[in-house]
Amino acid sequence: MSLSKITKLLGSNADYLLNHKCKTILNERLLKPNPNYYIDSFANSNRNPQVLRSLSQIFNTGNLANTGYVSILPVDQGIEHSAGASFAPNPDYFDPENIVKLAIEGGCNAVASSYGVLASCSRKYAHKIPFIVKINHNEFISKPNRYNQIMFGTVEDAWNIGAVAVGATIYFGSNESDRQIVEVAEAFEHAHQLGMATVLWCYLRNDQFKKDGKDYHASADLTAQANHLGVTIQADIIKQKLPVNNGGFTELNFGKTHSKVYSELTTDHPIDLCRYQVANCYMGKIGLINSGGESKGASDLSEAVTTAVINKRAGGCGLISGRKAFQKPLKEGVELLNSIQEVYLEKSVTIA
Repeated sequence: MSLSKITKLLGSNADYLLNHKCKTILNERLLKPNPNYYIDSFANSNRNPQVLRSLSQIFNTGNLANTGYVSILPVDQGIEHSAGASFAPNPDYFDPENIVKLAIEGGCNAVASSYGVLASCSRKYAHKIPFIVKINHNEFISKPNRYNQIMFGTVEDAWNIGAVAVGATIYFGSNESDRQIVEVAEAFEHAHQLGMATVLWCYLRNDQFKKDGKDYHASADLTAQANHLGVTIQADIIKQKLPVNNGGFTELNFGKTHSKVYSELTTDHPIDLCRYQVANCYMGKIGLINSGGESKGASDLSEAVTTAVINKRAGGCGLISGRKAFQKPLKEGVELLNSIQEVYLEKSVTIA
């Protein structure tokens, strides 16, 4: 994809996003993605050589190999949102093998999915593309629906099917978050002992995070704090939603924050808001990947490219996009994944 095509897909926001200069947290203060990114991040840490090898498999696979950036296909929605809601738009993906094929054909660094999906075809594909096994889920079939991540297996199960990493979700702010933090911290420590990398979905869930018709589940200050908790329990990569607003702490009047978060460390520009998320990942030493979000049809490509531009220019290390890719025919899904990757390969799209 040429810069002109990226510019066209960004539409009226092209100049706003491509020429923005971040003056809040300067990029010189960040560890920025580069071919040796995972070495720069962890060479002096407690991560053992087996973990570094697992990270190298992720960072050195696919179209973004050896760039420091990642493009990951996540398909855990069959549990999180129900199989029908996820796969009815394209029933081919009821078959787990097609999920892995999409990740390979799409040039992804890794595929992230459930035990069942990846176990069903592990002998055929575990050596062809890095597996990230999602070890917990919100089962979402209880009535009323609950927001509670529960373990679906063990770290050893993931290791035995050839996974190079485990992934988990914590619903920070939920009634069950204390238990989830302890469970996931213990699982991540065990995964590291076995030589696997760790990826944390740092999501927020609390009905009180909504006020006066405004939803702060994706506010920059709250999501950034979730990121900071995630790196504290030794996630090697953080997955987070792109921020859509700010001021969760102040508007909801809880927790602790500082006025400089809003006056000096952020503005209302989406790249500055995402930069604050990156800063809370130990100033970029732990990679931030933003999620691609739900499929909306015709606007998916422009939305995916926009999210990639914001993440890259903020100092993030990639995108993890699922529904926008797998709820389409294979060719269209591959094209969307490739378009995301081309943003990270385009040298003129720089860190702001």
